[in-house]
Amino acid sequence: MDVGPVHVTGQDMAGATVFRLAAAHPSHVRSLTGIEMGLPGFGLDPLADVTHGGAWYIGMLTTPGAPEVLLAGREREFLERFAFQASGAVTGAGLEGFARARGRPGCWRGASGLYRSMLTEGAEDRALAEKPGLTVPVPVLAVCAGSAPFMTDTLSRAVAAGGAGGPRGVESVALAGVGHHAALEASDALAKALLLFFAEVDAARRD
Repeated sequence: MDVGPVHVTGQDMAGATVFRLAAAHPSHVRSLTGIEMGLPGFGLDPLADVTHGGAWYIGMLTTPGAPEVLLAGREREFLERFAFQASGAVTGAGLEGFARARGRPGCWRGASGLYRSMLTEGAEDRALAEKPGLTVPVPVLAVCAGSAPFMTDTLSRAVAAGGAGGPRGVESVALAGVGHHAALEASDALAKALLLFFAEVDAARRD
């Protein structure tokens, strides 16, 4: 796109995508921010291990065809009781909208693919983190809410694997009283944290 180095931000399951972008093309990345995200190969994989506190629905979502069979007509109940229950971030008309979207034919395929990749790409992510890694110093911010301090630890280990990263290490911002769905629960606080970090990075580049 020829837009120059940009601030790259990813939330939750976008973590692997934005980290791979930063590691493979660090010269195009002005900063990297992870919001409530994990990385395969750096602690996210156990989320599917129900024998050690993992989420039961990961296995269900990764089984081809299972979501369509088990969740058809129950999309709203599943989202309300499991996806959004802990935070209460989505209710009423918002919840109905999410349920309606998930009820469309073939809509679970994307989510299933994302979760399957989470279980299979750990080795690839570890290798990419080590080489090339963030060979150009890229400032990194971890925005933590419901998963703190897991988020900061994940990014710190991924950045350290290549022996690089930003000159200040991985910075961290904790959104107090905010659950996993940070952008839905506290959009103003999240925007403030991001804009402050971006401004600091931009000022340092000018200096």
